[in-house]
Amino acid sequence: MKILQSLGGLLALGCAGCVQLPEFYPDLACSIPPQTETQALAVMQARSIALTHTPFVAGNKVALLENGPATYSAMLAAMAAATSRIDMESYEFDGDVAEKFASMMIVKQEQGVQVHLVYDDFGTNAPTGLFDRLRKAGVQVVKYNPLDPTQMKTLDINQRDHRKLLVIDGETAFTGGVNVAQVYENRHTSYQHDKAPDTLPWRDTDVEVSGPVVNIFDQLFVQTWLQQKGPPLQPTPPNPAIEGTSVVQALDGSPVDGHPAIYKTLLVAMAAARHYIHLTTGFFAPPPDMIEALECAARHGVDVRVIVPAISNSDTTIAAGRSHYDDLLKAGVHVYERRGVVLHAKTAVIDGQWSLVGSSNLDWRSVVFNNEIDAVVMGPDFGSLMETMFTKDLAASKEITLTAWKHRGLAERLNEFGARLVESLL
Repeated sequence: MKILQSLGGLLALGCAGCVQLPEFYPDLACSIPPQTETQALAVMQARSIALTHTPFVAGNKVALLENGPATYSAMLAAMAAATSRIDMESYEFDGDVAEKFASMMIVKQEQGVQVHLVYDDFGTNAPTGLFDRLRKAGVQVVKYNPLDPTQMKTLDINQRDHRKLLVIDGETAFTGGVNVAQVYENRHTSYQHDKAPDTLPWRDTDVEVSGPVVNIFDQLFVQTWLQQKGPPLQPTPPNPAIEGTSVVQALDGSPVDGHPAIYKTLLVAMAAARHYIHLTTGFFAPPPDMIEALECAARHGVDVRVIVPAISNSDTTIAAGRSHYDDLLKAGVHVYERRGVVLHAKTAVIDGQWSLVGSSNLDWRSVVFNNEIDAVVMGPDFGSLMETMFTKDLAASKEITLTAWKHRGLAERLNEFGARLVESLL
C-alpha cells in the first residue's frame, strides 16, 4: 500500500486541525462483561448490527487465502468461470499482475460478460495505456477520486478507495488486504532490515466467500461505482443459494457518512472478548479509543497480542505505532514485530469465534478517510484457521518486551515523538 507521504506537505496544510475521530461511546472501548461465551457472541452480533445496520447472513462458504499468489490464483480461476458479470475494486492496479487481470477482463468482456473496474488514482501507478486498452475492449473503468483538477469529484484528496474487492456473477466475492500489485511476487527468502520494502516478500490475507452474503458485498461495490459517477449499474439479484455453514457480515467502511462501522464493530468485539484478542495489521497508528480498548482488555485478563510490521513502506507510521508501545506494554498488551516480510495483512481473531479479514488497518486513515471493506466471519471452524495463521506469523515475529523497550536510544524516542504529532495524517 502506498499512503499519502508524497503529498505530506499539502495534506498538513489542507487538513491541519480538521482530523477528528467521529463521535464515540466510551463503553465500546472498554470491557463488556458477559457471563458466558454464548452471551459474549450475542453481544458482539447485536451491538454490531445496531451500530452498522448490517445483518449477519448465514449459509456461506468461506476459504482463507494466505498471501498474494494464492489469492491471485483463486481470483483468476473465478474470473475465468464467470458467465455474466465481474465487479472489481482495488486501491492498486499495477505491474505484470495487473496485465494478467486486464487480459482476463478483456477475454471475458469479449465472451459477453459485463466487466467493471474501480481503481484508486493515487494508489495506482499503471500506465494510462492499460486502462485505454480495457475501455477499448468494452470494459467499464472508473477512476476513484481523480487527482487531475479537471476531473476531481471532491476537493478532499484524503478520501481514497483502499478497498480490495472482487465479485463474480453475484455468487462469489474476494476481499482482504491483497492489492493487484507486483510486490506480492517478490521472492527474497532471507530477512535484511535495510532491504527496500518493494523488494521484500509481502505477507497478506484475503478470503473467498460464496453464498447469500455476496449480494451485500456487490451492493457495496455498486454504491462506490455510482458515488464516483460511473455509468448506471444495478446490483446483481439476490442469490439465496446456500453454499455452506458460515455466518458472515459484510462491513462497509465508507468515508462519506462519518460512520466508522468497521472500527466500531472491532471495538465492540474486543470489549466483549473473554479469552484472547489476536490482531495483525499492516499499519499501526491507532486512535485513542483503540488504545483504550486494547489496554482495558489486557487489564481485565484477556490475552491481547498485536503483530505489526518490523519494516514498511512508511517508516513514519512504524515510528508512530512504536510511540504507543510503552503504554501498551505496561498495560499487559503483547506487541510483536513481524520479520522477514513486509506485513500488509489486516486480520483479527477473538476467542476463536469472531474473525475479521479486510482492507482496514489499525490507523487513523482507515477510520476517518479511506473507503474500506471487511468481512466478519463467525464460528469456531474459520476461527481455528485464523488462529493457526496467526500462530505462524507469531513464530516469525520478535516480541517487544518492556525491559528492552526502555533501553532504546534517544534518536528513536525523538523520531517516535515527531511521528506521534502527525499520526492522524499518515
